[in-house]
Amino acid sequence: MFTGDGPRGAGDFLVSALHRAGLANQPTSSCRDDGLRLRGVYLTAVVRCAPPRNRPSGQEIRSCLPYLVHELAVLSDVRTVLALGKIAFDGCVGVLRSLGGTIAAPRFAHAARHEPGTAFPALVASYHPSRQNTQTGRLTPRMFDWALDQALI
Repeated sequence: MFTGDGPRGAGDFLVSALHRAGLANQPTSSCRDDGLRLRGVYLTAVVRCAPPRNRPSGQEIRSCLPYLVHELAVLSDVRTVLALGKIAFDGCVGVLRSLGGTIAAPRFAHAARHEPGTAFPALVASYHPSRQNTQTGRLTPRMFDWALDQALI
């Protein structure tokens, strides 16, 4: 999903972090057939297309959410969802609530962990690993590792 976004892009940042956490067999991924294997990780998205200026409209988000609902329904062993960015976080809160989970006062904060109920996966928030966030220091490798640690509890 994040491959092909060029050097130092979101994909490089994400795969490197997954590798450090022992969830990926290699620290980089450049294309679909480069040998990357993830362990215990499933990557998906709240929005399924690249919207103009990387800002999806409310309608685009609503149109894509049924796919996420379906994925969570068929992936029965999901223990934690790590939402990359506020759009993903808000979308996941909505999906978990639609499935019967309770997140009383969802607050997006980096590495915050929310427990919507025993029948539902936990939700952990992270800043998105975009170039804008990683190159300005808003999200550092150490911060992302912390969010991954919260997801792996």
